[in-house]
Amino acid sequence: MGEPVEKLLLTMSEAARALSISRSKLYELIGQGRLLTVRIDTSRRVPADAIVGFVQQLEQECSSQGSGP
Repeated sequence: MGEPVEKLLLTMSEAARALSISRSKLYELIGQGRLLTVRIDTSRRVPADAIVGFVQQLEQECSSQGSGP
């Protein structure tokens, strides 16, 4: 049998859990254009790589402000 496939697209709930934020905060970030989503018919999903990119962007913002780890 083949190896399990990592999820490429996450539901809104899964994406919020992955970022440890509420769904309403997730929708706020989407509305601000800070987090990419895609549509498949009537379903909206967050690409897994968009979450990784968002976190990397946050890390860069923190390091440029001098408040890194």
